[in-house]
Amino acid sequence: MDLFKQTCLKCSKVITEAYSTSFTLGIKTLHQKFHFPIYAIYGFVRCADEIVDTFHEHNKKELLQEFKEQTYKAIATGISLNPVLHAFQCVVNEYKIDHEYIEAFLRSMEMDLEEQQYDHQLYDNYIYGSAEVVGLMCLKVFCEGDDEMFERLKKPACSLGSAFQKVNFLRDMQSDYLDRGRVYFPKVEFKQFDNLSKAEIEADICLDFEDAYKGIMELPRTARLGVYLAYKYYIKLFRKIQNLPATHILTERVRVPDNTKLALLVSSYLRYQLNAI
Repeated sequence: MDLFKQTCLKCSKVITEAYSTSFTLGIKTLHQKFHFPIYAIYGFVRCADEIVDTFHEHNKKELLQEFKEQTYKAIATGISLNPVLHAFQCVVNEYKIDHEYIEAFLRSMEMDLEEQQYDHQLYDNYIYGSAEVVGLMCLKVFCEGDDEMFERLKKPACSLGSAFQKVNFLRDMQSDYLDRGRVYFPKVEFKQFDNLSKAEIEADICLDFEDAYKGIMELPRTARLGVYLAYKYYIKLFRKIQNLPATHILTERVRVPDNTKLALLVSSYLRYQLNAI
């Protein structure tokens, strides 16, 4: 069983490395004991996200329902022949991750299967389920059973997930609308998106980042560098978006070059070694 578990965890690592260079870099800078648990969480959320975003020639609703049922069965029985779900259930059961977080995440994925007009309540619900609970799952791993620490850092962990997701919404606004017919921001019309709307969204993101930073500085050192690096990457991406007009966001996906990501890694590591973070 140990060989099967390790093989499944490696599958989630492969998925993470294929889909996200930024999160892969962040995970590699965590303490080694956290690598596979965080890969397992990412592998799970990535597979669900791919169902609703990518598999257009298949019955996505049916696939997501099957994925959901298999997820809960894997958690309950402690085994799955799906490598991603087996790795995920190992982490859920070992770190006692609240099933409500999993349910909230899958509810947000289900929301992506329907055309939505997002008001503020739906928007908040979607962000909680699609991003904040993922941060809470990771925080459960980082706290290693320290419930007092977990409760103290829940709010900033949610803020970090929220900031990441809102930056993603801005970055992917063109593809979300053209490929999937989605605009997540409440009362924002794609064709009428202007600099004023963009500035209001960015002000909200700034508040999330400020709250998140305070929590990052209170994380155990075994987790702090990796989370800080992901934070710095998204701050860099956010600053690039801030410096562009709304019309640019509607026509081109903003990226952070790989050499910039590497520079962020080096500078973050030096600050960590000097106890500056």
